[in-house]
Parts: sequence; C-alpha cells; structure tokens
Amino acid sequence: MTDRFANGDKTNDIVKNYRDTTCNRNDKFSRHGGDLKGVQNQLSYLNELGVTTLWLTPVNENDMPLMNEWGNKVAGYHGYWFTDHYEVDKRFGGNEAYQNLSKAAHARGMKIIQDAIYNHIGSYHWIALDPPSDDWLNSSQGKNPPHHREEVFFDPYAAEQDKRQMLDGWFVPHLPDLNQRNRDVARFLIQYSIWATEEYGVDGWRVDTYKYNEESFLNEINTCLLREFPSLTVFGESWVTTPLANAYFTRNNVKTPFAHNAEGMLDFQNCFAMISAAKEEAGWSTGVVKLYLTLAQDVLYADPMKNCIFLDNHDMDRVYSVLGEDWSKMRMVYNWLFTLRGMPQLYYGTEVLMKNFKVNTDATVREDFPGGWPEDDRSKNLFLKESRNLLQQGSFDYISKLANFRKTSSALTQGRLMQYIPQNGLYLYFRYSPLQTIMVITNAGKEVVSPNWDRYSERIKGFSKARDVITGTIIELNSFQLKPGESYVMELLK
Repeated sequence: MTDRFANGDKTNDIVKNYRDTTCNRNDKFSRHGGDLKGVQNQLSYLNELGVTTLWLTPVNENDMPLMNEWGNKVAGYHGYWFTDHYEVDKRFGGNEAYQNLSKAAHARGMKIIQDAIYNHIGSYHWIALDPPSDDWLNSSQGKNPPHHREEVFFDPYAAEQDKRQMLDGWFVPHLPDLNQRNRDVARFLIQYSIWATEEYGVDGWRVDTYKYNEESFLNEINTCLLREFPSLTVFGESWVTTPLANAYFTRNNVKTPFAHNAEGMLDFQNCFAMISAAKEEAGWSTGVVKLYLTLAQDVLYADPMKNCIFLDNHDMDRVYSVLGEDWSKMRMVYNWLFTLRGMPQLYYGTEVLMKNFKVNTDATVREDFPGGWPEDDRSKNLFLKESRNLLQQGSFDYISKLANFRKTSSALTQGRLMQYIPQNGLYLYFRYSPLQTIMVITNAGKEVVSPNWDRYSERIKGFSKARDVITGTIIELNSFQLKPGESYVMELLK
C-alpha cells in the first residue's frame, strides 16, 4: 500500500490543485505521504527479503474530496477511487515516478503487478461528471449496493434480477458502476489497459472486484491483453465463500453456462484453510484437515498453480494478530505459504510481524511501515536490521530463507504436489520434480510424534536423510521426531 509504505519525496505530500489537500499521519483516515519514490528507495530491502514482484495498490489519480464512509471522513489514499485512468496520482510522484520505479525494479530482475479496477470509478472521474452518453454508467440498481452473492452466476436456479443487482449495483454511492455492456466503455478500458502495460512495463494485472464485472467483458479484456503481451500474468480478486465459487471465475473443469478465461484467482479459500490449520484442533473437517480438504478440491481448477495464495492483505486482520502472536503458528503458515501450489503473496509488514485487527475500519490494518518516513525514529526503523527485535528479525530471516530458496527450487516452482490425509494432527505433503523432492511436515497435534515412514514410502522411497531448508541441518529420517507445534520444510537426500 504505497501511501503507507515509505515517503521518498516530501514535496509531493500535498498537491494544491487536488480536491483533498490533507496529509496527516496522526489521522488513520488521511493520506500519510507514502509514494513511489519511497517504494523505489526500499528495493534493496525487498530484494533481501526475497521479493520477486511488487503488487502495488492502484497508483492512478484519485482526485476525490474526503468522503463519508462508516461515519468517518476518509481520503482515497488506497487508490481505488479512479478519477483519471491515464494519470498516476501526483501525490505518488506522477507518471514519471511510476516509470522510474518500474525501470529500477526490472533492473534488479523484479516485476510489477498493477492493480486494475474495471468495475467502478470515483464520482469525480470525468466519466461520472460528464458522461459521453447516459448508458456509460449502470443505473438499473441506482446507488444500491450489490448483494455480494457470487453464487448467482453458477446457480442453475438463479433469478436474473439477482444477477443484475450483483453486476449493476454501486459498491457505495461515491463509486459509480461502469456499464461494460456499452462497447465504448469496454473499448476505453481495454485500450487503457494495453497502453498502461506498454507505457509502464507492467508484468501482470491483479483485477480488483472481479466477480462484479460483466463476464463477457472480462474474457474480452483478458484475451486482448494476452494477445498483445503473451507473457503477462492476470489473476482476479473475488472474496468468495467456497472453492467452487473461486474456481468458477477462472479456467476450470466445471460445466457451467459461462466459461471464464482468467489464468487464476486470489485464493481466499486457501488462505482461510491455512489460518484454520494453524489455529484449530484437527478434527474431521477442522484444523489441518481443513487445509487438506481445500487442496483436495483443486480438481475444480484447470491449473491451480496460477492462483495467488496469501495470509492477509489490506482488507483483512493482520495474520500475526489472528494467530495470537504465536511464533510457532507463524512458522506453520510461512512454511505452507512458500511451498504450496500457486504464487505466494506477502502483505507489507508481515515479515516484521506488524499486527492489528480491523476495528470498524480497514485503516487499522493499513498502518505506516515503521521507518518509512524521514522523521521516523531511527531506532524504530524496521527497514534496518539493527532496529528489529529478536522476533522481528527472526521472522524476516525465516521468510528471506524460504523465499530465496524457493527461487531456485525446481520442486517448488515447477513440481507436483502430493498430500497425505492428516492423522492426529500430523500433516505431510511433498513437492517434487525429477530433480528434487521437498517434504513439508507439521505436527498440529498435542503429542510428540515419530512419523511412520512406511506410510509415505510412495514419495520417500530411496531417501534416508533430509536437510532443513532454514537451518541447513541434516537429519536421519528414522530418528526424526516432532514436538507439538513444530513445522519444517525439508529437502530429501539419498
């Protein structure tokens, strides 16, 4: 979240000709001054962490006044209130700053994911203020919100009215809903996306509010982008309630009246399953069994490797708080995040154990990264190793080792996945390629366990040892025991 990560240029904190001229770090609803130069200044930090790609919340101009949300006067610091597609917000540094960041990232071998919003615009966008024609905006639902039930798209018994409310409803009154059935609207969004990909060297698109867009339009814009840029990555964001719903919006193996062509989705169900696996006692469908059951439903996806997996984001409680600030549970979820199928995404600050719950607002989980502002106390600057406490440094080092190991691991980047039914809280899965086998083993139970290796012979046959990916320690499999709460990523050895 650019506004909350780092401020590299204090001169652009306030732009006088914008409608919102506030910048106040003491107000969690105000802009705080983070910008693209600030992100660029921290590329070395991100590179050390093992980051390969930056996903920024939208950088487009959000020239909106403060708006009323849940009884608060809120700024568009998050970037989701577009007022001009072709301008990068000047408080982030403008178009030139975005190009500079992209070039600097690419020079380091890193990529850029841009956040796309096709569904709506800010109420001060020129399209909303002076529509080219009456049908550029959806009006059938007035300013009523969508009902958020994605089931209407694949429910064989759904009413058309329910479907239209989902597609035409306005998220909130200050976010007019674009009518993508209008060919001029669709063409405008497609042309902009192609232009931005070329102009800024964008490597991929994360499409916001995917399930609220016209389905045929989504397929068309994906097709157009990939025709122009075959190596582009495209994945959608939809907070859904079942693996079936998630699979519906991407390429899948389900017979439905409409077939989506997105490469992948943000995998909320995998996120919830990992959190449950770390928090809950294993039962018939709880704890690590829930993770097992969720992965078993990958049969729905054409390619589950294209999904983006994560532990938290800017709309959710921070995972360190959710797990009760328990380091053993954090180790579990880190191990799963960096070794399961799909593309792992880390929310800024998780690596140094930033924490909080949402309290009547998302702003409480979007706090400034400590040390990202010139006036910040150096002793609390978590970009610096010497300022982190033992737990924060331990978390940073743990992620760095996993992420950097993953870069060159054929098993984790290209290999297949095999999992075993959890027993008494003991959960094992393997990622394997012709060149490498990785074992991820977790004891989520209450007793010390010595795995019965005969049960896993299909994958460990021919191996007698394993190297801990984090510590480098080599152990004999036959003498390996796990205490409750322990979790390891191991490379199997002959």
